[in-house]
Amino acid sequence: MAGRRRASEHGVVVVCLLLVSLVACGGRPTAADTARADVQRVLDRRATAVLDRDGAAVARTGTADWWKDLSAVPLASWSYKVTAVHRSGSTATADAELRYQVQGYDRAPVTVARTMNLSLDAADQWYVRSEKPARKAPQLLWDQGQVRVVRGRHSIVLGVGHSGEKLHSFADLADHAVPAVSDAWGTKWAGHVVVLVPKSLDGMAGLLGSPASSYRGIAAVTTGETGAPAQAPADRIIVNPDAYALLGTLGRQVVLTHETTHVATRADTTAATPLWLSEGFADWVGYRDTGRTPAEAAPELSEAVSAGRVPAALPSDADFGFGGSATGLALSYESGWMACRMIADRWGEGKLDAFYRAVGTHEKRRGAVEEAMAKVLGTDLKAFTAQWQEYLRDQFG
Repeated sequence: MAGRRRASEHGVVVVCLLLVSLVACGGRPTAADTARADVQRVLDRRATAVLDRDGAAVARTGTADWWKDLSAVPLASWSYKVTAVHRSGSTATADAELRYQVQGYDRAPVTVARTMNLSLDAADQWYVRSEKPARKAPQLLWDQGQVRVVRGRHSIVLGVGHSGEKLHSFADLADHAVPAVSDAWGTKWAGHVVVLVPKSLDGMAGLLGSPASSYRGIAAVTTGETGAPAQAPADRIIVNPDAYALLGTLGRQVVLTHETTHVATRADTTAATPLWLSEGFADWVGYRDTGRTPAEAAPELSEAVSAGRVPAALPSDADFGFGGSATGLALSYESGWMACRMIADRWGEGKLDAFYRAVGTHEKRRGAVEEAMAKVLGTDLKAFTAQWQEYLRDQFG
């Protein structure tokens, strides 16, 4: 036993000497390392002040002009992680990841890249002079102005540049959409939505980090990761107020229900799911209880089929690109909707849901639709396409 103790003691001495040697070899932290740690501490205080809703404390860490723009947003978390600091004398630029959660909606933080410009103050402490989206990163709604918040029974609506009455109209639409989607899809999803209403098309584009030309004429889009796990940030339904204003009452409701469907089906929508199915299913739910006939809801497809131009195949993903013609895009959406409508009519709504889910269980696109058709619908793609073409002739002939 004594020999073992001595060996253990020697081992401790060796380890301690090794640790001392490593510390000595490492040397003192560099100025850049010190600046990074100091900036992180400032941003930690800033995050705490945001969560405490303490505007004065936010101001003590730097510029607080944006605080009033954010202050109405209910937050469950807010933190920064500094990833790099570029110092030049008494100024510095920091790259950071902002993580935040909207209370009651986000099950995990939204992560966005931010850029901070800082200066040393009279007390030699870092002071945030500006905070903005990193290069090529999307804006946050409060980057565009003061956010107004309206709550519905099944929704929270965050808007910039709109009256409370206008935002309440979106909450009403979302509150109608959520039960409609649950009735068609089931209740195993969050059962509520987050709706963002920027001031204009340019604001929408800023939130998506894309050119405005990509979304002109698009009333709304939904952001989210396909196949997202249960612990994921809530999808955001982002409205284009310019295009929305051109829609009638029914059109506005159909759009919100369509986008809410994307929220509900997100976990079952994967890389294997073709756009004709995901977009067609969302339109099917959107129109499901409206009483609209195929000719009324699909005018471009109706005109094409009536003129003898029956599509040769279901639309490809490329056919849904926003950069194409408006007519071509409409034909793609309407074709997908009619395919899903045919499944609901001929196989039943339950089979349509099961087919959608079955396609999404595949990891890759290849063979996913074909296998799901065989398993759920008892058919193959060639026969299905022929049935769909005949269905179009029946509905629009």
